[in-house]
Amino acid sequence: MFGKILYISDSMAFVQNTSGGNIAADLMNLHVIFESNGERILGEITEINSDQIKIRFLGEYQGNRFINGVLRKPLLSSNIRIINGEELLALVGTYNENSFVLGQSAIYKNFTVCPNVNDLFSNHLAIFGNTGSGKSCGVSRIVQNIFLNKHTNVTNANLFIFDAYGEYKNAFASINTINPEYNYKFITTNPKEPTDVPLKIPVNLLKLDDYALLFQASKHTQLPILERTLKLVKIFATDSPDSRKYKNHLIAKALLAVLFSSETTAQKKNEIFTIIETCHTPEFNFDSTIQGLGYTRSFSECFEIDSNGYFGESVLITEYILKHINDDIENLEPEETAFYTLKDYSKALEFTLISEGFLHNDTLVDDASILKVRLTTILHSEVNNYFDGSKYYSNTEFIDNLKSFNGKKAQIININLEDVDDVYAKVLVKIMSKFLFDYAKGLEKRASIPFHLFLEEAHRYIQKDNDTFLLGYNIFDRIAKEGRKYGVILDIISQRPVEISDTVIAQCSNFLIFKMTHPLDIKYISEMLPNISADIIEKQKTLQPGTCVSFGSAFKIPMIVKMEMPNPMPYSSNCNVSSCWR
Repeated sequence: MFGKILYISDSMAFVQNTSGGNIAADLMNLHVIFESNGERILGEITEINSDQIKIRFLGEYQGNRFINGVLRKPLLSSNIRIINGEELLALVGTYNENSFVLGQSAIYKNFTVCPNVNDLFSNHLAIFGNTGSGKSCGVSRIVQNIFLNKHTNVTNANLFIFDAYGEYKNAFASINTINPEYNYKFITTNPKEPTDVPLKIPVNLLKLDDYALLFQASKHTQLPILERTLKLVKIFATDSPDSRKYKNHLIAKALLAVLFSSETTAQKKNEIFTIIETCHTPEFNFDSTIQGLGYTRSFSECFEIDSNGYFGESVLITEYILKHINDDIENLEPEETAFYTLKDYSKALEFTLISEGFLHNDTLVDDASILKVRLTTILHSEVNNYFDGSKYYSNTEFIDNLKSFNGKKAQIININLEDVDDVYAKVLVKIMSKFLFDYAKGLEKRASIPFHLFLEEAHRYIQKDNDTFLLGYNIFDRIAKEGRKYGVILDIISQRPVEISDTVIAQCSNFLIFKMTHPLDIKYISEMLPNISADIIEKQKTLQPGTCVSFGSAFKIPMIVKMEMPNPMPYSSNCNVSSCWR
C-alpha cells in the first residue's frame, strides 16, 4: 500500500501508491505513522491518486505523549504504517474522572473521543453550524454526558444557559434522576408550570452602564442625565425628611430660574405649572397653602396675572420659594441599601430634568426626551415585569439566589428568553452576564466558582455594538479577554458567526463546527482562526447532522466526531408538516 516517500514539502509527504487504483477509498482521513530511528511522526491521508498518496503532517510522539506540530520532517527512508490503537488513544483521550464523552470517532470505529474537562471548559468554546445541523442536540448531549460521568460528580457546576427559544427544558429537567444532588432551575419570562421561576432582576443592582443599555442610550450627553437620575432615585427612595428637603430644593431652584428668566409672564406661568405638574411635593403643588401677612393664598393663586401683566403675589411666592433653597442639601449622599422600582426611576428623571443646567438646555432636553420615551415604553410593557424593586439585594445575594432552587444547589440554570423582543433580550443577557462577572471578580479566591455562560443564538447578543464607544467596554468582549482568569467562560452557539464580535471569536480556544454552507461564514471563520486549515473547512461542508469537526486546545488533532442523540431531546426538531396537514 505505502511505497517509498517520493518527496516532502513543508507540511506534506508525497508517498508512492503501491496498490494502484485498487486502494480502498475508506483510507481517506486515516492517520499514519512515519517511523525511523525511534522517532514517530503523525500524518493524515488527505488525497489518494492511482500513483501517489498525499499525507499531511500533524505532530509527533514523544514516548506515550503526542505533541502537536512538527519541527522535524521524517526521513525519506521512514517506514510508513497505519496508526495503532495505543497511539490512537493518545489522540482521542480516555474516559476517566477528568474527562467526558464527546462522541464517537467518525473515522475509527469503537473509539470514543474523550476530551479533558479542563482543556475544553476552562477556555472559551464556540459551537457553529447551520440550522438543523445538530447544534442544540450536540449541546444537550455534551451537558448530559458531563452529568452522566460515572467516575465523578459535578455538584459544584454552574451552567447558565441563555435559551433563545426555550429548547433545553425538556433535555435537562430530569437531570436529578442521574443523581439526587443534581438540580435544574428553569427561569422564564412566562412561567407556565409550578416549577418555573419568573425572571426578576433587582433594580437596585443596575448601574449607570446598565441603564444606558436598557434605555438604548446612544450619546455621551445622555450619560450625565442617567447618572444624576440614579443618584436622585436612591435619595428619594428613603422618603426621609432630608429626601423631602432635597426635592423641595430642586423644585425651588427650578421655579426661581423661571421667575428670573427673560420670558413673558404668561410663558413663565406655563413653565412653572408644567414643573409643578411633573414634580410636586406637599410644599409644592397647586393646592399648597402659602402664608402671607394676615392672609393665605394657594400656590396656583399666587401666579394669577394682574392688569399690569405681572404675578399678583410675586413677592409672596418669591419669599416662599427662597425659604426652600438649601445648597448644603446637595451634598447629601444616597444610602447604599436603597431600593426602588423603574417607576421611581422615572419620577426621579423628571426631577433631573428640572435641575440646574438641564431646564433650558435644548440639547439635553432633546436627549432626555428620547430616554423618557424609552423608559415609558418599558413601564407600559411586559419588560417592566422582569425587574424587581420590592427589596434590596446585594449582587452576592442575587447570584446566590440564582444558583439555588428549593433550598438546594442548582447546577443548570436555564434562562428562557423566547418571549422577549431581541432588543431587550440582548440587554437582559448583557446585564446578567455583567452581574456574574462582577460576582466572580469579587471572590476572595480567584476562579474558585467557575461560571459557564451558554449563549444559544449568540449572534443575537454578542454583536459589534457601540458599547465600547459609549461606555468604554462591551461586557462580552471583556469576558472574552478577562473572564478566563476569573472562571467566567463563554460557550457561544450560533449559526451566523459572521455577525458575532470578532474580539470574542478571536479569544475562543476550542471549536465544534457542525455543517456550514454560507460562504460568508466559512470565509469569516477561516480568516478569524489562523489555526484552522483548508482541510477542516472542506470537511465541515459535507458533515452529517449531529457530526462536527472538533479542534482547539482540548484536542490533540482536529477530529470528526459523531455525537449520540441526547436523551431526553431538546425542543429543536423540525415541524412535522405532513402530520400537521393530516
